[in-house]
Amino acid sequence: MGSYPCVRIEGDGRSVVSQAGPVLLVETARKTGLDAATSAALAPWRKPRAVHDPGKILLDVALAVALGGDCLADVAMLRAEPAVFGPVASDPTVSRLIDTLAAGGKRALTAIRTARAEVREAVWKLAGSSAPDADGQVIVDLDGVLVIAHSDKQDAAATWKKTYGHHPLMGFVDHGRGGSGEPVVGLLRPGNAGSNTAADHIEAAKVALAQLPKQYRRGRKTLIRCDSGGGTHEFVAWLAARGRWLSYSVGMTITDAIHQAVLKVPASAWTPAVEPDGEVRDGAWVAELDAGSDCLKGWPTGMRLIVRKERPHPGAQLRFTDADGMRLTCFATNTTGQKIAELELRHRQRARAEDRIRVARATGLRNLPLHDAAQNQIWLEIVQTALDLLAWMPMLALTGSARLWEPRRLRLRLFSAAAQLVTTGRRRILRLARHWPWTQVITDALNRLQALPNPG
Repeated sequence: MGSYPCVRIEGDGRSVVSQAGPVLLVETARKTGLDAATSAALAPWRKPRAVHDPGKILLDVALAVALGGDCLADVAMLRAEPAVFGPVASDPTVSRLIDTLAAGGKRALTAIRTARAEVREAVWKLAGSSAPDADGQVIVDLDGVLVIAHSDKQDAAATWKKTYGHHPLMGFVDHGRGGSGEPVVGLLRPGNAGSNTAADHIEAAKVALAQLPKQYRRGRKTLIRCDSGGGTHEFVAWLAARGRWLSYSVGMTITDAIHQAVLKVPASAWTPAVEPDGEVRDGAWVAELDAGSDCLKGWPTGMRLIVRKERPHPGAQLRFTDADGMRLTCFATNTTGQKIAELELRHRQRARAEDRIRVARATGLRNLPLHDAAQNQIWLEIVQTALDLLAWMPMLALTGSARLWEPRRLRLRLFSAAAQLVTTGRRRILRLARHWPWTQVITDALNRLQALPNPG
């Protein structure tokens, strides 16, 4: 006698869908118009008399990545379920499309990105109060990601962490505490690319802004947030340039000039830092450096330097730039009219970008599966499309704590649900197991999606 029941296995089951939960992603793609937009964008790459549509092929790969796949061949899991995903191209057809799009260079990338931007605007309108711009502001977080390569690939190189691979620069729209986030840029770079290369940050910001609705591509309603990798004269000047007027909150390296200025800040100028619930943050204080300080010379007009000092965590070692046993951090912003403690909290919440990176690693970014850099850039666009679906589906269909579930939990609880396929008349019905704990979550979410207006 064992701890588990003994079950006999037979391999001739019929009318069974092993993964019925992904119908939520399929319905999201249909209701948002992502399938039609991707198909229209990639129409120039469809060969005469081709059986499979390039847009459908690309979206199929994105769906496979959203379900946990990490290479092109994982599209086979969709091919095995035609009742849910329809006809799926063969592996050679998928590989040929990726090669063709990689050869298309910037033109192909622009087509894919334009389709995603158009759908993003429509999704935010459908989401209403759940949209990331519901409060009138959009926050974009930029951050670098190290992707380890276990074989020789184009542009793979030694990284600053003494690993080997690539160093993409990613960007995510922050959904706030009540949501997750969605990708707006994935810029593939060699492994030895610098963390504070201004040209790369400017290029990433341009691509990210192009993904936003038109009213957020310039002006104070858009906040660009990044760590000290973006704290360069060129990048901050670009953000604040006349005609662009973006808001920014950029981490700064503690230089000797900043360190000396911090030592001159009187004790009365330090304000307690705060937590998201408004409570005082224990052992942390913030202060603004004098606008006439030497460390602000040469920087754009209107830039403010805000410093935080905090007791180091147990086991943390102090640096030369720390003072009086306190860990010092600094960031620059051009936002006015808010308390410095609130601005510091807003900048500290940039840490949510680390959550988005963890999600991206679990959704196709753990490795870059192809050899050529152009092919892997297409893969990055596929990963971003998969992350879009994983962000849009909860935003449009889930409520409560389920709205915050990350992809691994969505896969375990929702996407792994099996169902019986029933054909009656001209309709096909998926019957989920009544005893599955999250069946009601799936059916309620699907009802919300189906209640949305059809695109176009």
